[in-house]
Parts: sequence; structure tokens; C-alpha cells
Amino acid sequence: MGKNLVLVGGGHAHMVTLRDLGLFTNKGHKVTVIGPSAHHYYSGMGPGMLGTSYTSDDIRFATQKEVEKNGGTFILDKVTHLDPVAKTVFLESGGSVPYDVLSCNAGSYVPKTCVSEDNGDIFSVKPIETLMKAQARILEISAAKKGVISIVGGGPSSAEIAGNILQLTQKRGTIRPEIRIFSGRNFMARFPGKIRNKVMNSLAKRDVHILEGSRVKSVKTGQISLDSGKEYSSDIIFLALGVKPSDIFQKSGLPTGPDGGLLVNKYLQSTKHPEIFGGGDCIYYQEQPLNKVGVYAVRENPVLFNNLMASLQGQPLQAFDPGGDYLLIFNLGEGEGLLHKGWLTFGGKLAFIIKDYIDRKFMREFQ
Repeated sequence: MGKNLVLVGGGHAHMVTLRDLGLFTNKGHKVTVIGPSAHHYYSGMGPGMLGTSYTSDDIRFATQKEVEKNGGTFILDKVTHLDPVAKTVFLESGGSVPYDVLSCNAGSYVPKTCVSEDNGDIFSVKPIETLMKAQARILEISAAKKGVISIVGGGPSSAEIAGNILQLTQKRGTIRPEIRIFSGRNFMARFPGKIRNKVMNSLAKRDVHILEGSRVKSVKTGQISLDSGKEYSSDIIFLALGVKPSDIFQKSGLPTGPDGGLLVNKYLQSTKHPEIFGGGDCIYYQEQPLNKVGVYAVRENPVLFNNLMASLQGQPLQAFDPGGDYLLIFNLGEGEGLLHKGWLTFGGKLAFIIKDYIDRKFMREFQ
């Protein structure tokens, strides 16, 4: 007799499962996928979409269409919490969905704790759909004047957003804005010096200002206030403060890691509830902390697929191996990138060409 498999989110870690959904339904299992959008956007290409290297269609997967094509049910809704004892997922609309096996790829969000007032023109870098709205607003302002755009956050996302804003205005022939990055104490502090320096040099030669040494105290429409007491006016503000896992696990009383992500064992399985699995940014891997980078979600893909099927069929589970060093590539806009792996680090156009090739290949495989 078939069982109920429920997937929360259609993100990177569920790509193989979604592509091969027919293998579950053909065995008589009922598959339900819950997501806040009919599409899932590939975050690695989000800055490139902002800079018009890609269209929105280029960087998204037709989640609902894929699910329904393979005999599953797609629910356009958000999960608020779940009851692991009753094995039920609860939805923002007030509905609920029962499960026998549950897999969570609920993603992450950019915290807005620093925002004291939002009357518009404040954009977080996730979800990717937000960047589409930001793109239109940047073009509107830069068509009329030299705007000031501020980016709050000291990680690579800030660098990618800055470079692609410049590409956007260059391609559309509007006035090049002044861009400031408020990086806190140090810009890209967790990266080796050679990576940090190359990114900073790329931005500096294009007149992007990086402000280090003082943290952002508060943000409101049109203004950024620092701990130092200084205040800066801005036409548009981006929040790129890093990400936090979805809060549905803490709300549900499930075991979580120190970041609030679902605590999973080597099988990508809840440490307390063996019928719950997870992958991507929303989990905390008990064996070792993993960076919030897409490569781990991609590596989790086949393991999640195997273990969901095994759990439904009563078969042995497969352990996840995070693997060794991974390829790191940034899209710095205007045809520039930065590539790093092991001892190799280089920037320039070749780095972007390699990233573009890898990203497009990934999209062709699952789109």
C-alpha cells in the first residue's frame, strides 16, 4: 500500500527527487509538494539576473509543472509549523497535510532585525523575486539622477549585488549610481586574504566604496545609521546580512542546531524523528557544520532521493558525505568573476565564463 511523501520546498536539495518524482508515484506513493511559488529560482544566478545577464526564465525551475507532470500534487502555500507526533504539516492558509515521510528544503531568509522603519526601497537579497522588484526601481531612479545605493553586509553577496547593479545601469544606458557597501568590522572576513583582496580591488577600480570598521545600528527607508553615530542617506538599500534557516523547526519543537536549522544525522534525517529528512540551508548537519552554499545542497540531492525512497520502502539508508574542498566562484558583474579552489585563485573574465558555463549546465539538467 502506498504512503504519503510530503516535500516542503522545491529547492536545490530536492532537484533529483522532483525530476524523478514519477518513480515514487509509480510505486503507488502519494507525493505532495508545498511551496510559496510555482517556480524555484536558482540563487547562484540571482545577481546575474539583476545585472541582466539572465532573464527570470533563465534562472527558474517550473516546480508546479514538474510535480503535476509526474503525478504529484502541488500546493501553493507556506508551511508555518508541523506536528511530528501527529505527522502533520500546517499551512499559512489554515490547511494541513498529513505525511508518512517528510522532507524539508525550506530554505533560508535574510534577517531584518536592523530595519526600524520600511516605507519602501529596502530590498533583501532573498528571495530572488525581490531582486526583480529592485531592478525596476534602480532603473527608475538612475534614469533621472545619479542615485545612491547602499548594501548592508560584508559577504560575497554584497560584492555580487554591487557589481551587477553597475552592469545593469551600464547595459541600460542610465546614470551610474554611487554604491556603498557597509561591511561591519571587516569585508569578507571569513575568506583568505587573496580572495578578499581580489574582490576588493575589482570593486575599488569601479568606484564601489566599502566602509569597514563600524556596524550598522539601524536601517530605515532612505537612511543608514552606524554604531559610530554616523548617518548616511540612500535612495535604495539592500540587505545582504547573511541567511538564517527557516524558523518552522523551532516553532515545531524539533531538535535544531545553534543556528535554528533542523538537526540532522549522517542520513540527513532528524535526530529525533526518523521519518523527517532535510537538506539545503534549512538544516544543521550534526556531523560537522556546513557553510550555507549551494554546493552542499547539490551534493545532498542523490542521498535525499535515495533515503526518501528507502524510508518509504523499508530499505537501508545511505550516509551523506559532504566531500572535500569545493569550487567557489563569484559573479562580480560587468563580465568579471573570481574563482577559487584549493591553491588556485584568479579573477577576471575567464572566472565569469566558467561560472556562467557551470550554472547554465546545471539549469539544463533540471530545468
